[in-house]
Amino acid sequence: MTITQPDLSVFETLESEVRSYCRSWPTVFDRAQGSRMYDEDGHTYLDFFAGAGSLNYGHNNPVLKRALIDYIERDGVTHGLDMSTTAKRAFLESFQNTILRPRDLPYKVMFPGPTGTNAVESALKLARKVKGRESIVSFTNAFHGMSLGSLAVTGNAFKRAGAGIPLVHGTPMPFDNYLDGRVPDFLWFERLLQDQGSGLNQPAAVIVETVQGEGGINVARAEWLRELAALCKRRDMLLIVDDIQMGCGRTGAFFSFEEAGFVPDIVTVSKSISGYGLPMALTLFKPELDVWEPGEHNGTFRGNNPAFVTAAAALETYWADGMMEKQTLARGEQVEQGLRAICDEHARLGAEYRGRGLVWGLEFTDKTRATAIARRAFELGLLIETSGPESEVVKLLPALTITPDELDEGLRTLARAVRETA
Repeated sequence: MTITQPDLSVFETLESEVRSYCRSWPTVFDRAQGSRMYDEDGHTYLDFFAGAGSLNYGHNNPVLKRALIDYIERDGVTHGLDMSTTAKRAFLESFQNTILRPRDLPYKVMFPGPTGTNAVESALKLARKVKGRESIVSFTNAFHGMSLGSLAVTGNAFKRAGAGIPLVHGTPMPFDNYLDGRVPDFLWFERLLQDQGSGLNQPAAVIVETVQGEGGINVARAEWLRELAALCKRRDMLLIVDDIQMGCGRTGAFFSFEEAGFVPDIVTVSKSISGYGLPMALTLFKPELDVWEPGEHNGTFRGNNPAFVTAAAALETYWADGMMEKQTLARGEQVEQGLRAICDEHARLGAEYRGRGLVWGLEFTDKTRATAIARRAFELGLLIETSGPESEVVKLLPALTITPDELDEGLRTLARAVRETA
């Protein structure tokens, strides 16, 4: 695909140097539909990025778009803080009837603000308030957001350094298989909890991702997660599952922890909960943890009513009959087959793959190769990003609604990009 140099002058002169994705994809996008994006020069890109997991149902999903247009055209409330609105009621009822009740999950629902890091901050605050303790345990290579509390439980050194101040009250522990199976699970963690001389204050909570997306597509085993849940219960610590990127069906089930068969005390949800890419976040917690005073945690944009509209439409369209989970798992098998073929072809490069559902990673011995592959894929019309502490993993995050033919096309393009950068 021939790409003419786009006019990026206003972005380069006026926009902050902090911008990132636009550097990897140097074009000006104009429109998008389904799993395709189009730039202003008419070039087409197959999207294996899906708004970093915010577009599980694709760009401008027609069912969700129709619901949103109808709501706007009738002058439905747009901004409502935490006021009761018909849009909020419709979402809550749909979420309760479609998601919570069928899974026998008793959670209360909190709207903490429109972003994932809002949800994490409220989860950490609530855990500390409930337990009366400060310390939070997180895991190596975790990513939980860019505000100070979230950064304190994030592993990435580059992102942590941006805080500019010491990040306190967070203690990292080894994620599943961090020590390559040479040490029994949680040996270090439990020994520190037992030892009065360890220097570890009794934690209020543990926060974990079942699959570390930004950390490099590190997939926790179901048995490791169950053992962690048991440890938290045994040691009087709340368990927080950060499902911001891996929830809303990304791993197959609506919540990524369902497969492991445990119920977290607190769950954070964002990204694809609105279904349409509109800002929205939830903090879910067991009823006995609802010790908030009115207004103790608030935010001007915590009641994004257009997002409630598209979220309810997404739940009713995709989660009422159980077919979305089956489809995602089938698409995941298709991706796994494609990645296995790539790894077989490039075994001499140390190619390895890992993932669940429709989140997958591809890694090579040479840690710089992932960036080169992503760059070449863009030139070939495929949008993929990298992840991991050294951007060493090619990350595949297509929409859950992607077709088998589109998946095959993207995997062929990825295979070509790997071949042409080998």
